[in-house]
Amino acid sequence: MKRATLAAALMACLAPAAASAIQSPTGGQQQALQGESGSADERLRRLYEAEWQWRQAEFGRTEGHGAGAAADHLPRVNAEAQQARLAYWERALAELDAIKTEELSPEERINAAVFRASIEGLADDVRYRTYEAPFTSDSFFWAGLAPRGSFTNAEEYGRYIGRLRDIPRYFGEHMTNMRAGLARGFSVPRATLAGRDATMEPFIAADETNPLYAPFRTMPASIPAEEQARLRAQGMAAIREAAAPAYQRLLTMFREEYLPQARTSLAATEMPDGDAYYQAMIRQYTTLDITPREIHDIGLREVARIRAEMEQTRERAGFDGTLAEFIQFLRTDPQFYAKTPRELLAAAAYVVKKADGQLGETIGTLPRYRHGIVPVPAEIAPIYTSGRGGLENCLFNTYDLPQRPLYTLPALAVHECTPGHSFQAALALEGPDRPEFRQQTYFSGYGEGWGLYVEWLGTQMGIYETPYEDFGRLSYEMWRAARLVIDTGIHAYGWSREQAIDYLSENTALSQLEIVNEIDRYISWPGQAVAYKLGELQIRRLRAEAEQRLGEKFDQRRFHDAILELGSVPLPVLEERIRRFISEESES
Repeated sequence: MKRATLAAALMACLAPAAASAIQSPTGGQQQALQGESGSADERLRRLYEAEWQWRQAEFGRTEGHGAGAAADHLPRVNAEAQQARLAYWERALAELDAIKTEELSPEERINAAVFRASIEGLADDVRYRTYEAPFTSDSFFWAGLAPRGSFTNAEEYGRYIGRLRDIPRYFGEHMTNMRAGLARGFSVPRATLAGRDATMEPFIAADETNPLYAPFRTMPASIPAEEQARLRAQGMAAIREAAAPAYQRLLTMFREEYLPQARTSLAATEMPDGDAYYQAMIRQYTTLDITPREIHDIGLREVARIRAEMEQTRERAGFDGTLAEFIQFLRTDPQFYAKTPRELLAAAAYVVKKADGQLGETIGTLPRYRHGIVPVPAEIAPIYTSGRGGLENCLFNTYDLPQRPLYTLPALAVHECTPGHSFQAALALEGPDRPEFRQQTYFSGYGEGWGLYVEWLGTQMGIYETPYEDFGRLSYEMWRAARLVIDTGIHAYGWSREQAIDYLSENTALSQLEIVNEIDRYISWPGQAVAYKLGELQIRRLRAEAEQRLGEKFDQRRFHDAILELGSVPLPVLEERIRRFISEESES
């Protein structure tokens, strides 16, 4: 089927509201998605509401079953579907261009900026065919297909069984894309793939040990026993007949085709159209117009500044040796490591509760929702990061405890949990009524910038109790500064994997396992790692400006509310909002 015909059929089937406004996504006379009548605000709302409805259907989400609820099938990921999406998004961007920004209300101007950045990023992913390398060193399309808990009713179980049955088609399309990427030299670098095949092995089991069966082990009592038995039988049949064989085929392809043929180069700029691709990824993750050279130089300056602070902290700790010797002491002394997973999780919980106790002096608007603290699932823990925040739970990695230092745990906990990402997610859940696409949009520069900023904010909240914990914070800040140097070094300036590992080892107190996992992430995910520090630097700069201009009028609670009430936005939007905050506060 030709692309135009396929795309038109796709939109007619999946997005009635949008399809009625598009005759053909490529070429020809086209009616506007948002319609030509009404105010600028009305036209914009029709545009992003139509696109969101269409996008939900495209990516296998359902209406009326909770935010982001999954449908009974997985999304299409083949090249034809990808190109049809690109045609749709290019048309949406053209129609967004036709709406005059100066005619929009203040809130809709923010919506327009968020919508534009989101769609440009989605379109760039298809333009550069990133779907031909559809995973990174720690994020995989074959993981996360089962929930961490149970479903709430029989209908949700039925949709889950439908998704299990759809795994062969879904994996097949991904494998076709992966082969196309290999053929043109666009792949995940081979150096980052060691051991990743092990993450598939648990899923090839054709029995109840398969992780996909987990939701059936404990089912809600509201589902009658007879129906529970029926759903379990159907689920097991879907795993045995469809899902497990699909995982086996993917595992075989990964080992016998992908690993041997994956590129041996590292740099994004060495792939097809690599310079433009890397610049597009920087723009997507940072939402800034900034070059690799500028990022590299900022990183070098920050590394030098933080290293000087590390020397001061070493002296406060009373350590007489060199900084390198101090780092080696921190990495090897047993006092800095938990002996059991529970000890590590308990230490994290203590930090989070300590942060809770300071929120009244730190942030004005507090959410009612609270998160839990749980270990990273065992099947992904060996190659997963040390922690990651989420709405329901904040995860900490308890795998290989001698590689999980407790002196970095306070910075990790405030970043990932409270008042970091889990706290952000709760505020978004309970925050102002905004368009759905805003509620589920995430920009790394904003979100990770806030996470790194609150690591520094912990110094004001009394989070760090010893020089060792403060050094752990500085080590984390150095880690993010070093990313600016390493990511651009790898992808623009020809650094080797060993050179990147050595640079991070020399400048941080991270464990060797963390360092290797992080370097592999930067290699396999160009541009994402630079967003953290650039976002944090902007927030720190804006805070300093607000403090200087407002003097005694400066209230950090109101400053933080001004940031958090926005939700995730491009960094230029955040800067504009804080400038308005300063003006409003100065006049109050």
